Parts: sequence; C-alpha cells; structure tokens
Amino acid sequence: MSDSKPLVTPDQLRSRWWFDNPEHPATTALCIERYMNYGLTLEELSSGKPIIGIAQSGSDLTPCNRHHIELVKRVKDGIRAAGGVPFEFPLHPIHENARRPTAALDRNLAYLGLVEVLHGYPLDGVVLTTGCDKTTPACLMAAATVNIPAIVLSGGPMLNGWRGSERVGSGTIIWELRKRLAAGDIDYDEFLSRATDSAPSVGHCNTMGTASTMNSMAETLGMSLPGSAMVPGPYKERSMIAYQTGERSVAMVWEDLRPSDILTRAAFENAIVVCSALGGSSNAPIHVNAIARHAGVELDNDDWQRLGHEIPLLANVMPAGAYLGEEFHRAGGVPAVIHELLSAGRLNGDAMTVNGQALAANVQGSETTDDEVIRRYGNPLVEHAGFLNLKGNLFDSALMKTSVISREFRQRFLNDADDPNAFEGRVAVFDGSEDYHARIDDPSLSIDENTILVMRGAGPVGHPGGAEVVNMQPPEALIRQGIESLPCLGDGRQSGTSGSPSILNASPEAATGGGLALLETGDRLRIDLERGEVRVLIDEAELDARRQRLEAQGGYQYPDHQTPWQEIQRSMVEPLDRGMTLEPATKYQDVARRSLPRDNH
Repeated sequence: MSDSKPLVTPDQLRSRWWFDNPEHPATTALCIERYMNYGLTLEELSSGKPIIGIAQSGSDLTPCNRHHIELVKRVKDGIRAAGGVPFEFPLHPIHENARRPTAALDRNLAYLGLVEVLHGYPLDGVVLTTGCDKTTPACLMAAATVNIPAIVLSGGPMLNGWRGSERVGSGTIIWELRKRLAAGDIDYDEFLSRATDSAPSVGHCNTMGTASTMNSMAETLGMSLPGSAMVPGPYKERSMIAYQTGERSVAMVWEDLRPSDILTRAAFENAIVVCSALGGSSNAPIHVNAIARHAGVELDNDDWQRLGHEIPLLANVMPAGAYLGEEFHRAGGVPAVIHELLSAGRLNGDAMTVNGQALAANVQGSETTDDEVIRRYGNPLVEHAGFLNLKGNLFDSALMKTSVISREFRQRFLNDADDPNAFEGRVAVFDGSEDYHARIDDPSLSIDENTILVMRGAGPVGHPGGAEVVNMQPPEALIRQGIESLPCLGDGRQSGTSGSPSILNASPEAATGGGLALLETGDRLRIDLERGEVRVLIDEAELDARRQRLEAQGGYQYPDHQTPWQEIQRSMVEPLDRGMTLEPATKYQDVARRSLPRDNH
C-alpha cells in the first residue's frame, strides 16, 4: 500500500477545515494566525501538507518515557522529510511506580484527554509515544475511538541491570528483595541499593512486565513498525525508528490507513496468542480487552483462555524466564516470536499493519538468532503458558497466569495424584493493602504454609483504579522458615514484573457486590485448575445470609473519594474483565469521520 497512489488529496485533509476554509474566512484566520506567532509559515499551514500530531508522553514525572523528549526531534525530522508538519502536544503523565493511589486511575483520564485533542484540533494523523505501562493502552484506546491515521512509537526498555555477573530485572528484583528484607538477610539500605541496579539507563522495564508486554502488543496488533517494540531505549536504532515512524505517519495520511483497518478481530486474536508466548503481563487482558472494545471488537477473558492457554512459552525473559530485554531484542524480539507462531499455524498472517503490509510479510526471515532466549515452538519453556479464566461462586471471572507457576508451587499445591491441579486451603482475608500491611504478621490470623491470602477492596471502584497489591508475601515468620510464597487471590491486580501465580482481577469486585465481600477469615476455598473453578466451601444458605447482612450494613465499605476524578471514574468504570473502560465511552467510535467538531466562532 505504501507504494500505491495516494487515496487522499490535499483538499481532503482534515486540517484544511481549520487552516484553509474560504467559506469561513474569519474562523480560518483565528485558527491560523496564532500558530504563526512562533515562526510557522502560512505556506506550511495552508498549502496542503498533512498536520501530524505527536502525543508526547515523556516528562519529568514519567521517567520511563522521558527520553521521548529527545526522540520526538527525530520523529519531527521524519515528518518534515515526508512533507508533513509536526505538532507536538503533551499527554497526561502516567508513571506506574510513583502515582498514588495507582497509575491505573490515570489510564482512562489520559484516554479522555487524548480523544478530545485528536478530535478537536487540526490533526490529520498522530504519532503516539508510549513506554510506561498505561501510556500504551491509553494512546491506543484514543486512536481506536477517534480513528485518524495513527502509529505507535515505543521508547523501548532499559538496558540490562547487573550486579556483578547477575542480571537484575526491573520489578522482579524488588519482589525478591522484599523477601530477603523480611527474612533479615539484608537491611533497608542494601534493599534500595540493589533495587536501583535494575534501572541503569533510560527506558521502561527491561523485564516482560506490563510495559514491555503492552508495547509488544502494539507491534503485534500492527500499530507500530515491525521490530520496534523491544529495541532498548539507548540504542541508536531507537532514534532511527523514531525517524522512520515520523516518515510513515505522513504516508498513512495519504493512504487513509486508519486504526479501524488494523485493529480487527484477527489482530486481537493474534495479540492473545503472542502475549501467551511472551509470558506477558497479567495486566494485558485488561488493556487489550479495553482497546478492543473501543475499536468495536468484543473480546473477553474466555477468549484469552480459549486462544491462549495452550500456547507454549517461547520468550525466556523475566519474570517467567531468565533473560532481559537486551538479549530478547538481539535474539530477534517480537518478530522472531511471531515467526515461530506463524510457522506453527497459530496466527493470522493476513492481518494489516501500519506499514501497509500484512503481519506475515513483515516477519519473513525473522527466525530467532538465539534459541535459548527465544525458544523454538517445539522446545518451549512451558507447554501451556497462557491464562486460565477461573469462575465459581465468588466471581464470574478471574485470571491466573500459568507461565509463572513454578515447580515449587506445583509440588506444594498441585501435586496430588488423586486430585490433580487442585487444592484446598483456609483463607486469611484483607481489606486493601493498608489492612494487609497492618495485619499480615498478626499471629492471631494463624497463617501457615497452606493458607490462601485474599485481597479485596482493590478493584477499579474499591481502591480506586485497581491496585497492584494481590501478590502478597507471607508473614515474616514463614519466610524465615523458608516458605516464601502462598497462593494469593484478589479483586485487584499485580505488577506485570511479578512472577507470582496469583488469581487476579476477580470480577465483579467486592466493592460492587462481588462474592469476595462475603468471605471471612477461616473459610475454606477449593481451587480447581482442571475445572477452572474457585469455590468457597460453605452452603448457599450461609452465603445468602451473609449477603443480606452486608446489604443491611450498606454494602461493602471502601475509602471515600479523595479527588473529583476518583468520584467521576468510580461512577462509570466497568469491571476489570470488561477492560476497566468507562461505560459511556465505548459507544463512541470513528468519531473523526462521523462528525467534524463544531465551529468555535
């Protein structure tokens, strides 16, 4: 498509309605004159050059994306070289680690802001700069809603972290070190010193956490240039890709290649398969389902199990594997994984991508160059590596990431020959992370090596935003005895860099009437992975009685709103299995073509 005759002519550019509209000369003058006050020329704005927006996600508040401040200079070079005019503008900051109560609260806020910019300003196309976890879905959700030509530029992962000869992975090292701190093996100063080893350069997480997963999903969906997702941030190729992305954004405008041409059912099914092979983040189903809904494609967690559970783990990358982003990139990155899956007949190779080529064409010859880092399909790390969608008498959907079920976990909990892949246990229930930190070491809870830790009040309404708090560590007393993990279940999320096989994202959540609100410490749960069930082992009459008592008390109680946006989001947010989207928002699709924004004068 990139070599074909343009489908759009200069007089059809969307920006002409702002910058060259003889029917409304006064409005045109108002729009155009102020953009000239810093040196743009009338010829640039009104002679039929595509106006390309650049959604700038880099800032001092978003360190994982901060190098986009420099990268977009090369994007602008590429846009100008291709005959376009770049307009850079800010994206609402989203930083996973520092934002409280959770960065997930900002995903929908950034989405809303970006929709208004893309719809209401004189833009013919847009380059979406992404990196840190929620910046990628926020941008793709907005692109799907507005549906002007759009292309993703990831900032890439950090370089490998090292301590001596040991690889230090972002996020994963913190989950390990907190156990060492609890066991008394290290002190607070060493905890911080060793944790910072994992962040040696610009870029997002160098593990296959949510950031790397979601940027890999952008490439798999066809929304970024092939091979671009996992080039490390400091590499020279990252700036080269920025230039090429700028160039390509202009061509996409002339070709009228839009997200709706790319974000098809086939593309989303491909994303599920690739995510499973990557050992991708447990946050991916939330975000991919959300992008799909904004694109008008219904995707649910049953699809994730149906399409992805039997897919083998090919990427030997932390937290499910041993290596980090640099090795993954050098071994062939996302194209090599796609190549393996296509060769095995697991993907739709005809899916369209932003360079105008089909997915299969983009990865021809992209075999792995290191089959220890990116395994062959017939020699995986794990045979069945996708997600299980668990159901039962407490919730309608909850996900378990099977690629991170360790040998030790299987031996302790899933090794009964008479009851394979199932276990029962007594629960200890916590209402939010504050309650967990206050009481986890309380001896009266009688937590032992068979206890199941339950976190509730951590979902999109309860926390709010859905907190990454389900991967709870055991009491310090158990850690000192060598018991470093317990089964965890909750209506919140966990970091994509965590290797815990928790049962997550339980929907509906306790705060909106989900069954976890009825659990009491001391209840027994049965978790059966063979049947895909989680059940509390009490009769329905007792559950009904508890539900009536809870309703009489006004329902499950959670902390009050702290800001206007918290109240607004809580009033309309959908559950995690529905993508945590805003209920009124998903009905708005293809808004750029359905109606131009009204005149402002």
